[in-house]
Amino acid sequence: MQKLLSEAFYLEMKKLEPKYPTRLALLLPALHAAQKETSWLSPVILEEIAKYIGIHPAQVREVASFYTMYNLKPVGKYHLKICTNVACILRGAEHLVKYCEKKWNIQCGETTSDKKFTLMEEECLGACGTAPAMMVNDDYYENLSVEQLEALIERL
Repeated sequence: MQKLLSEAFYLEMKKLEPKYPTRLALLLPALHAAQKETSWLSPVILEEIAKYIGIHPAQVREVASFYTMYNLKPVGKYHLKICTNVACILRGAEHLVKYCEKKWNIQCGETTSDKKFTLMEEECLGACGTAPAMMVNDDYYENLSVEQLEALIERL
């Protein structure tokens, strides 16, 4: 099997290995590092991680599919995750979702045709006190209004 992950990925894993009690404990850091490198975790990437760690590919898929932070299909350059848990919904998150869906003519879980934006609902971003909250890639935005969201999108 041809390696798709870079030498930098493998060097990072070798550097992390002594910090963990087993190779299995490297699974989450490996998934993060691979996704950072490739933007999403394809089945072949998951297999490559499984082979490196020494576990069955199904175990890697189980973990990657459990956590919403891992992308198991391609995402746009800007991955918007709008929290739709109770605090955010009560403070207007549904308006943020509807705004994006209408603006881009997509539904949650879809990517714009130019591959620039992917819109997702997130169960909870842990920002209940500053709701509604959203992540764009790895950055948090809180206390959002539709107007603030629109200005942010224009800057992107």
